Amino acid sequence: MEAVILIHGIWMKSIIMQPMAARLRKAGFQTHCFSYPSVYKTPAQNARLFARFARSVSADKVHFVAHSLGGIVLMHYFHENKETRPGRVVMLGSPVKGSSNAKIINNLPLFRLALGESIEQGLLGDIPAWGNQRQLGMIAGSKSLGVGNLLGRSHAPNDGAVLIEETRIPQLADHITLPVSHSGMLLSAKVSEQIIHFIENGYFLFNP
Repeated sequence: MEAVILIHGIWMKSIIMQPMAARLRKAGFQTHCFSYPSVYKTPAQNARLFARFARSVSADKVHFVAHSLGGIVLMHYFHENKETRPGRVVMLGSPVKGSSNAKIINNLPLFRLALGESIEQGLLGDIPAWGNQRQLGMIAGSKSLGVGNLLGRSHAPNDGAVLIEETRIPQLADHITLPVSHSGMLLSAKVSEQIIHFIENGYFLFNP
């Protein structure tokens, strides 16, 4: 059986990934949800925790699905570890170019503590480049509903937390934008459908 490891984003725990995990199990995948201290450790430190978790998953083929900061943790993981088992990767609203919202929050003394260690080679940028050969897909959201509105975000297309442009890197095998918000994509059946299609085929079902 093929396995999928799901990784949550900042300020969350693995339980938030359970609805998506349930849809993946229904599609025939074994699922494992990784939980980590998103603000108390750096993405690199959390990647080391993840490495131990990933090794505990017994499967010949392992896929990865990561939301938001989880995608950055995954980039550190692949930068430091040679994952020899085949599989594909899907990131969901991960600011792989760094987050402009995080930069705004980091400049506000009353709020910067909320980011904790996630900014170090993480949400502020300086993220390891994607050098892995496995296929990487990115799902971005275009429903601007979230913390970005409170910060007076720019009018550039975004999911309420992350700009669509912040999710694009040249190494992507495919990129798709869906009408979902940053958190809402975790509950979306359409997002899960696209994840399953990419895992099985290496490209998304459609690209509007």
